[in-house]
Parts: sequence; structure tokens; C-alpha cells
Amino acid sequence: MTLKARITEDMKDAMRARDAARLSTIRLLQAAIKQREVDERIELTDADVLAILDKMVKQRKDSIAAFEAGHRPDLAANEQAEIAVLQTYLPQPLTPPRSTRSSRKRSRPPAPPGSPAWAR
Repeated sequence: MTLKARITEDMKDAMRARDAARLSTIRLLQAAIKQREVDERIELTDADVLAILDKMVKQRKDSIAAFEAGHRPDLAANEQAEIAVLQTYLPQPLTPPRSTRSSRKRSRPPAPPGSPAWAR
């Protein structure tokens, strides 16, 4: 299932659940996707949709900073809720695997001059 199809299905689910906040955020996302498709006359790939999502999340983070500077925590909370909805479509960041061994590399002494290349 493509990302655009998943977004459409989630919009239908939000309509059925009467979740107004989620529905409005998904509609904003779909409008941004459709606008870019119409402007460029192309069918967007999942990578293109992810780029739009990244841009929208960044815009909302900038808005949160502005709202907090203007002492408007209510508007900042709305933007934070929109970020939460948008981030459900972004891939989860990979966490580095935990190692039971020490993370320090063991160093070996330098190879003596004139040694073969594989020994260096």
C-alpha cells in the first residue's frame, strides 16, 4: 500500500470516528500533496510525500516556537497535536543496537616499514 493510499484510508477512518482534529490535519496533508501534483503535473512517489511531511512538520515546529514566544500555549498545543498526526506517517528513526561488548576498538601496533600491504 502506498503512503498516499494509507493517508486516504486514515482520512476515511477519521471521518467514521468523527475525529475532527485528526481529520483536519490529514486533509491539510492531502491538499499539500494534491497541490504539488497539480503544480508539477506528476504523480508523487512515497519519497515525495515524505518530503512534504518533513516540510509540514518543520513548519509546525517553527509555529510552535513563535506561539510560545507570543505566550499562546493554546495555539502551540494545536500545532503539537498536528505534528503528532503527521509523524505517524514518517518512518521511525533507527536506534543503534546495544552491544554487550565494549565500544572501544582495540588498536594494534603499526606495521613495520617494508611489511606487506595486507599487514598494514
